[in-house]
Amino acid sequence: MRKPHHYQYPERKWLIPLLTSSVLSLILLLAATVRYGRSPSTSVSSRSDNTVSGAGSGLPRQPRLAYLISGTKGDALRLRRVLQAVYHPWNYYLLHLDLEGPAAERIELARYVRSEPVLVGYDNVRVVGNANMVTYKGPTMIAVTLHAVAILLRQGKEWDWFINLSASDYPLMSQDDLLHVFSYLPRDLNFIEHTSNIGWKEYQRGRPIILDPGLYSMKKSDVFWAKEKRSMPYSFKLFVGSAWVVLTRSFLEFCIWGWDNLPRTLLMYYTNFLSSPEGYFHTVICNSKDYQNTTVNHDLHYIMWDNPPRQHPITLKSKHFDGMVESGAPFARKFVKDDPVLDRIDQELLGRSKGRFTPGGWCVGSSFLGRDPCAIYGNPEIIKPTISSKRLEKLLVKLLDPENFRCVCMYNQCIYIFSACLFLLTNVEETLGFFTMVDWHF
Repeated sequence: MRKPHHYQYPERKWLIPLLTSSVLSLILLLAATVRYGRSPSTSVSSRSDNTVSGAGSGLPRQPRLAYLISGTKGDALRLRRVLQAVYHPWNYYLLHLDLEGPAAERIELARYVRSEPVLVGYDNVRVVGNANMVTYKGPTMIAVTLHAVAILLRQGKEWDWFINLSASDYPLMSQDDLLHVFSYLPRDLNFIEHTSNIGWKEYQRGRPIILDPGLYSMKKSDVFWAKEKRSMPYSFKLFVGSAWVVLTRSFLEFCIWGWDNLPRTLLMYYTNFLSSPEGYFHTVICNSKDYQNTTVNHDLHYIMWDNPPRQHPITLKSKHFDGMVESGAPFARKFVKDDPVLDRIDQELLGRSKGRFTPGGWCVGSSFLGRDPCAIYGNPEIIKPTISSKRLEKLLVKLLDPENFRCVCMYNQCIYIFSACLFLLTNVEETLGFFTMVDWHF
């Protein structure tokens, strides 16, 4: 071991300016960090009016979202409506009408995408031409989802989160609201409702063995049940939850390219698993050491169930509107086709007219005399969040609270999550006074 040198006292005078400059640098660094961490909360009002997110603005990088919107026979118009409601030029969209849907519907959907000037201009929407068969309760939905992710990874740029929706889903806020709030979140958070307490599902889903005819047949039919039962696995633990997820690009790259054998092993296991969309991603992420500490136990959907829960959730109607709004969730399900509550959501939450896109900062046209503001479009990095973003912030503060979000991850990840919570909490604290000062309009 090298012995330390000993200096005479006069030679240690250099320590004084060094320590002084170090302390001053540390103070300035801390001041800059605090100022950066709090600046978004103090600029919410100005950003709500007209915000440009980008380099040199002092704001975090605006995320990109990748959507899979899926449906079946008779859902072409519903898919089109959901697309119009959740569309934003900054995102990527893949529409999948399963093989049960007639070719005419799929062609009409593709024709709309190719003829709509906005979609042609931004070129960020695709329709799956070689559609897949989807069997209810079978693993074919997992196959469709992984296929969609592979397409989005190949064709889309560096998007951050993947969101799966169906024709029965609908947004409760604009994409400007969602992008605004998500821009302050760590990019490694996966929103997936999950539990290891599978209860009765062990005997009705975990142990039975099924065969999905959608894997080899061109006609839709129910799954086949094998007489044999299987034991519960020992090499991994089963998790179940909601089929609706908001997953990170990094985790989905792991599922597609898998640098260990876990995603492939579980994919083979869930090939014979009943209702596999409610367990595959959940089991992969919760058994992976790299990703098990990135989960937020919520699917960001407003869903109502009977008590005790039945096979399907309650169909949402106008009487559920207030509950949907108060939940702060960005999406809800399930809706029937053209229900009046969807028109109310369009009018009161999205500011959207029939057959048009949800307006945002990218729409620079005038709405005077009923004109379409999105007929003239500009910079997709300009966003205009509404009051709905405050409700989403409140929900995320609750989800990321230490009482709900158990941070067992690495130290740096905890710091990022704590910073996000601090920003969101700061905004919520200002909300009571802020709402009384600002008259919110679309």
